[in-house]
Amino acid sequence: MCLEIGNKVAVLDDVLKGIVIEINGDEISIETTDGMIFKFSSSELVKVDIEQHELSKFSDINNALLKEKIFQNPAKKSLFKKEKKEVILEVDLHINKLVKSSRNFDNYDILNLQLDTAKSKIEFAISKRILKIVFIHGVGEGILKSELQSLLNKYPVKHYDASYKKYGLGATEVYIFQN
Repeated sequence: MCLEIGNKVAVLDDVLKGIVIEINGDEISIETTDGMIFKFSSSELVKVDIEQHELSKFSDINNALLKEKIFQNPAKKSLFKKEKKEVILEVDLHINKLVKSSRNFDNYDILNLQLDTAKSKIEFAISKRILKIVFIHGVGEGILKSELQSLLNKYPVKHYDASYKKYGLGATEVYIFQN
């Protein structure tokens, strides 16, 4: 790089800027805006042609140079086709979502109500040709989850854990095979 006295320079590994005031072989002295003088090797400096505030004027959206660049590089089209939005039926099997008060229910009644709800939702989805159902059963001791899986084995479905990101550990996703 060919630096001359009077060039604006910036230091590569530091936050210093200044003007070249002396060149002595490979050793270059710069004076910062604070009036401090530092000596660097020429490989540690880079010439600054345009200041940052000068570059900001090109961020104007109506700038001719910017429009020219946009039209030179049109946005690349995605190789993937967007699929249509699929309908997913979400069913929350928590007892407080199914009834107003579970005060008079014992565990057996609660489990039966949850399984009856799941069974009716599966049959509804099959009749309406809905491909996916997500049963939100919670983590708990796993009794509802295991009973739900044995119920699902009686239908033409495939079941697996639902998205951990969206539902956490307490949900099962069901894919219904349609003819």
